[in-house]
Amino acid sequence: MGDPHLIPAEYDFLAARARIEAKAKSAGEKLTSLEDAAGRVRDGDHVSVGGCLFSRTPMALVREVLRHRRRSLTLSRNLTCTEGELLMAAGAVSRIVTAWMSIGLPWGVSKILRHYVESGAVALEEWSHLALGLRFRAGAMGVPFLPALTMLGSDLVGVGGLKTVQDPYTGETLAAVPALFPDVALVHVHRADRFGNCQIDGYPHMDADIARAATTVLVTAEEIVSEEETRRYPDRTVIPGFVVDALVLAPFGSFPHECYGLYEADYEHFAEYTAAIDARGPASRSSTQRATRSAHCRGRRRPACIASSGTSRAANPHRWRCRRRSGATAPGRRGASNSSRIR
Repeated sequence: MGDPHLIPAEYDFLAARARIEAKAKSAGEKLTSLEDAAGRVRDGDHVSVGGCLFSRTPMALVREVLRHRRRSLTLSRNLTCTEGELLMAAGAVSRIVTAWMSIGLPWGVSKILRHYVESGAVALEEWSHLALGLRFRAGAMGVPFLPALTMLGSDLVGVGGLKTVQDPYTGETLAAVPALFPDVALVHVHRADRFGNCQIDGYPHMDADIARAATTVLVTAEEIVSEEETRRYPDRTVIPGFVVDALVLAPFGSFPHECYGLYEADYEHFAEYTAAIDARGPASRSSTQRATRSAHCRGRRRPACIASSGTSRAANPHRWRCRRRSGATAPGRRGASNSSRIR
């Protein structure tokens, strides 16, 4: 259940700062292909994922990383969902750093996680949700740790090697929550311009801190907008372009997870996915492989609100939220062109 000595260099914030400071902070164009972006993930990398649970998960990037057959990755995310299960089942990750893993409360704690951790195939390093957020924040600030009260008095203190410090003003014992500096950040956003300035609607989760703490930042966007539009609403830019290394146009890039204000998660897929695991057992790769194929196929189909079958938003208003803008298409729609999404 975790091992603070797995990667001792992880807590060397001076080396991490040097990596980030040496990074080329280009103001040029960042647009590239999904294959090229995912190809920047290397075996053994620590990969942090933006979004939260099944909200704005960069699923298109995750699937492409799986296609590259990466190994020995460390995956960190505040609340981990099916992306973590797929990465474990594919043999891509050897370590998970998270506060919780499941689709949501109705489905219970991930059976895939329990199988791989209890069998010793994957190490689990569990932190509180607040502690993980503070780790990303400390990484974004470039400091070695942030003092807090979280996790003190719990068994979690020993899992990730958390240390304590004495408050110089009161003498009280505080948790010294260590900075987390990922090698790679995977993030999905609502829109970005070609220079990588990213805007997020709704709750931004921990994405801004993850992007600033990571050495390499890979982003997928629902649409590419003009730089004039990002300048028109500068307050909406959550991730500045100079920290982004690769940007990919990926409409419905979070599907079958949700993207706030644009489309809902595919709960029918979640039901099919968990039913397959229950029927075949978490150790069966056919369960997750079948679910992965199902998710991939569903991602290539148009959501019900714009499907040719005639199902309308009015007929099922809570099933999907659709784009108000014209030209919205799901990935893989015949006759669709990515250029229709670049403005």
